[in-house]
Amino acid sequence: MKVKASKYLHDIKPILLRLRDRLLEEFPYASILATDSQAKQYSVSRTATNIGMVGLWSGRGFVVKVYDGSGYGEYSFNEISEDQVEEIVAKVKGDLIPMSGHLPEGVERSVYAMLEDEPLVFADSTEYEIDPAEYGDEKIIRELTRISETGRAHDERILDCGAFLNYQKYSKLFLSRNRDMEQNVLWTAGGFSVMASRGQEIKRSYKGFSNLGGAELLERMRDGVRDAAKVTLELLESEPITPGEYDCICTPEATGMIVHEAFGHGVEMDMFVKKRALAEQFVGRQVASELVTMHDGASAAKEVATYFFDDEGVLAKDTVVIDRGILKAGISDAQSAMHLGTVPTGNGRRESYQRKAYTRMTNTFFQGGKDKLEDMIASIAYGFLLEEPSSGMEDPKNWGIQCMVSIAREIRDGKLTGKIFSPVVLTGYVPDLLKSISMVSEKVELGGGGMCGKGYKEWVKVSDGGPYIKARIRLG
Repeated sequence: MKVKASKYLHDIKPILLRLRDRLLEEFPYASILATDSQAKQYSVSRTATNIGMVGLWSGRGFVVKVYDGSGYGEYSFNEISEDQVEEIVAKVKGDLIPMSGHLPEGVERSVYAMLEDEPLVFADSTEYEIDPAEYGDEKIIRELTRISETGRAHDERILDCGAFLNYQKYSKLFLSRNRDMEQNVLWTAGGFSVMASRGQEIKRSYKGFSNLGGAELLERMRDGVRDAAKVTLELLESEPITPGEYDCICTPEATGMIVHEAFGHGVEMDMFVKKRALAEQFVGRQVASELVTMHDGASAAKEVATYFFDDEGVLAKDTVVIDRGILKAGISDAQSAMHLGTVPTGNGRRESYQRKAYTRMTNTFFQGGKDKLEDMIASIAYGFLLEEPSSGMEDPKNWGIQCMVSIAREIRDGKLTGKIFSPVVLTGYVPDLLKSISMVSEKVELGGGGMCGKGYKEWVKVSDGGPYIKARIRLG
């Protein structure tokens, strides 16, 4: 089924069109982004059951963007009526635009051309099987309780199994002189965290799930909880790893973390504008193995970061960032692309209608190859299979990377020995790591259980992933 359009936005649209027309009487370019979003989260553990709205992902509001002949201004608000149209126009003319003449000392005003506004009218929606809102709180909690109880009952050493689910359903309108676009999107994410003990030692394992869709995700979660419990018990037998450089195989989840941290932030082109990304100097040059092709784009995959147009009215795209080892392009919002003289890639995203649009990742992943996982394992004399990424960070200015994984499974003479090391830190210089990739599996998986911030703020939903990869990685 297709996600239904917002009745609120449908009812308010005539007023928005009047506002647009009034703004166009005053400015050569004007656009309106209108958002109606609702999100909910559920969690069940041994000690608590919680249901609540997610404030970060919920709300109704609007962003007006205007061009005065040399620069742009934005004004956001969350109420509108026929009586307020002239008031909003007056605020934009009288308060917003004059601000550009009162910049702090030492700050120069950039001069921009007018955004392209090619004619386009469309409305589209993503698909789902079970609407979480219609499925209902009681059924979702019942399912999560069953998952939590299954995990806890797996072994007496398991202290708790926390299960959670969250979803966001949003509708957006983008209106300009020549554009009238609507999109309606539903994504769902969930997972469980299992905690086990041996004496005073406590270990945790996490497994996430996500889809571009609805509560049908719960079925996949039911099937995976026993495996997560088993992994947590294995971690009780884990040992610290001896620091060094090893041949490693990364699961699709671990590959996704490397993709996101190693080259995701580094090719966000608003960082090029600020001269904060080394990648700008390497466009057209080899930065990875010839086996590596990297994509980013809201239309590149069907996952939680999929949409039809970004928050600046640019259609979603599939950007090939790395093509067979060569860095081809970055990703950009409209303003950064204009500053750099490039074409916007549909990556202008806002945390909410109250926030600025930044260049942000969407669905970011490595393309699959031709190798079989069993052949990749068989090729390693001594090394590790890396699983369950937990966190990562990158220095786009110097291309350093540091990531954490919870599990490194030992491989000796081409076979998994059953021995586990944990926790493990991956470090290194990004091009060295990516150039060392020597095998890439056919199978590609993406996941979008987490959020991505621009530094420490501006959180948006993203997905990442890829195939199994074999690479030479420094572990500690």
